[in-house]
Amino acid sequence: MFDKLGQAKQMAEDVKQKLETISVSGEAGSGKVKVTVNGNRKLNEIMIADDLLNAEHKEELQDLIVVAMNRALESAENVSESEMRAMMSSMMPGLGGLFGN
Repeated sequence: MFDKLGQAKQMAEDVKQKLETISVSGEAGSGKVKVTVNGNRKLNEIMIADDLLNAEHKEELQDLIVVAMNRALESAENVSESEMRAMMSSMMPGLGGLFGN
């Protein structure tokens, strides 16, 4: 039993390391704001179109950053869940579709 627990901990760490290497992004404002995060939901980059970088567009820019960030985090969550399902199904193949959609 402890062997399985150790194996599960190692597999979870392996998934976490793999997610660190996966980048997903979210865009808003027809691509004027783009946010990139890794599979562990850590912010990597924010890109902002030059025409949004003035005081007149401050509120719009703030809104677009929030939208893009939420989209990127949602994508990261989907990747993370997928990787965890794959890990669990490889550890417990006899459980059928329990960890599926």
